[in-house]
Amino acid sequence: MKKAKWLMTLVAVSSLALAACGNNTTKETEDKELNALEQIQQEGKMTVGIMGTYAPYNFLNENKEYDGFDVDIAKELAERIDVEAEFVAQDFSGLIPGLQKDKFDILVSQVTITEERQKQIDFTEPYITNQVKVIVKEDNSDIQSVKDFPGKTIGVGLGTNDETYLRTELMPEVGDFKINTYDDVITTLKDLDAGRIDATINNSYALKPIIEENGYAVKAVGEAIKSDKAAVAVKKGNTELVNALNTALEEMKADGTYEEIFVKWFDEAPPAE
Repeated sequence: MKKAKWLMTLVAVSSLALAACGNNTTKETEDKELNALEQIQQEGKMTVGIMGTYAPYNFLNENKEYDGFDVDIAKELAERIDVEAEFVAQDFSGLIPGLQKDKFDILVSQVTITEERQKQIDFTEPYITNQVKVIVKEDNSDIQSVKDFPGKTIGVGLGTNDETYLRTELMPEVGDFKINTYDDVITTLKDLDAGRIDATINNSYALKPIIEENGYAVKAVGEAIKSDKAAVAVKKGNTELVNALNTALEEMKADGTYEEIFVKWFDEAPPAE
């Protein structure tokens, strides 16, 4: 009788142990973290950070919908990884911090690839190259190039690659000048047109529609001072997501979709790579 009881106890304990192991295995499977790409695909949407004030790249159109080159690129990328793009606007200076804090899944807002940013976030392959020029008032003959910046007041987007360029590269090279920072291009050009700053730097794709719409009396002078390659920005370490976006971007270029989007917004074919 005692032996029978002992055997029954042993079987019960063994069953509990097996059940516990099974539960642990199930729990481990449930607790396994999905990578960023899997999370996005499971939710069926991808949150895209943009400035929302940077035509023709990303802006709010007449129907109060986000539109532009970046927006079309982001929508196409989202479709090719089987999700929908959901856009959230933010001042440029807050985009990278927001990405790091998971406010966005990706940034598609003319985020230029730099060595400093590559330490903070990951990038896809570039999806556009922009030529940056000096912009002054139409009646300004004092500034012909960046060499004429010393002693002048130059406007630039806050937290942008252009601001970093002015502070860390150009100023040490040509001499001191004052820098005024802005949250958007429209306000920068408005101050330039009003004479509150002497010049700004930006690319012609971004400036053309704003100048035409607002009638600002400004012009570009000299040759391009630098070329900026913009890419989709992703939180550091999200390799699977970067790879999926790179594949989608490569397919877009191969099947002609990328060129269609480029021509739609810039009235010209993309330059040869």
